[in-house]
Amino acid sequence: MKGDYQELVDEISALLGAPATLEDRDFGLVAFGAHDSDDDTAMDPVRTRSILTRRSTPAVRAWFEGFGITRATGPVHIPAAPEAGVFRGRICLPVRHRGVVLGYVWLLDRDRAPTEGQLAAAMEVAARIGALLSDEARAGADLSREFGAALAAGRGRQHDLAVSALSEALGPDAEGLHTVVCVTPWPEETPSVRTVPSTAALATVTGTGPGTGATGVGAGATGVGAGAVSLAALVRLRSPDALDPATTAAERLRATAGPGATAGIAVARRGLAELAVSWHEARSAARAAAAESRFGPVAGWPAIGPYRLLAALPRHPGTAPDHTVRTLLTPPHTELARTAEVFLDCAGQAGRAAAELGIHRQTLYYRLTRVQQLTGLDLNDGEDRLLLHMALKAARL
Repeated sequence: MKGDYQELVDEISALLGAPATLEDRDFGLVAFGAHDSDDDTAMDPVRTRSILTRRSTPAVRAWFEGFGITRATGPVHIPAAPEAGVFRGRICLPVRHRGVVLGYVWLLDRDRAPTEGQLAAAMEVAARIGALLSDEARAGADLSREFGAALAAGRGRQHDLAVSALSEALGPDAEGLHTVVCVTPWPEETPSVRTVPSTAALATVTGTGPGTGATGVGAGATGVGAGAVSLAALVRLRSPDALDPATTAAERLRATAGPGATAGIAVARRGLAELAVSWHEARSAARAAAAESRFGPVAGWPAIGPYRLLAALPRHPGTAPDHTVRTLLTPPHTELARTAEVFLDCAGQAGRAAAELGIHRQTLYYRLTRVQQLTGLDLNDGEDRLLLHMALKAARL
């Protein structure tokens, strides 16, 4: 699809003899043509930033929209404004389909102005771009609804029907290699599929598992964390060992979600038969990333270790932590809880634990004695250690 846009942009560049840039209606870069390397003014700050960051700033957007480009049906000439970083004048070709503006083609003014015939031919190409953008947006929205339905469906026939509908919507790509990304928490505003490279569908998800509800992009929902919205992304891959497209999508979506958001990435799989498993993995990895900063803001399922087991445990609203750790988890005992967790993370090696905590061994032994008194557990007993360790990790989730 990107190749189609590039060809059309190059066609407009050839028609008007000027480098062209295609942006969507939110000023996100879609494609751009080559510029004359000998012409330094061809790359003013506004155009440079648009190409390098793939997006214009809100101030630049507002400045250009002030020339009426959102309402225009024909070419709009915009003068140079060095104070705004626009060293060269622009010609803006609104990209519309059925009366709706979907994007803009930008061209730098040349010494020789294009003729009316050239501009008319360029607008015809812009109309073809508009039809392409419209088809892609409609397909992406439909696919997102199917994706959301497949995530929401419970087990059995309902799930099979939803996955079958998603497979039909994907066409031949359904049997390709995919992974699922979860980003949580998610704000109300949702990006389009086209703005996230390699992404086939996006859906907001309600609840914590299959059957708890999911919707197409843009609908409010309750996600991985209670009261939070989560976003699911179906990402295409070329190789099971090359997760770069998923990592890129996760980082871009997480940046959109804002501070505090985390993302999880499932194992790569062919086809959609195990879509529910992939969603569980992505959701669990995102939860683990929120619980453990050492995983980073984006975590893959294989990297989260014991959280793979903990995340599979059923969660019920209002469920309290295991009674052995309830007192230990209260605010007055935060330091003791951390001491116990670090000690167990270090496989019970007192020297390592004391060094990581930055305390003397005797202080460590004293704290561990207090932990045993509060919990009633014996830290010399393997099963008691396992119970305490898992209870502390589960509390993070």
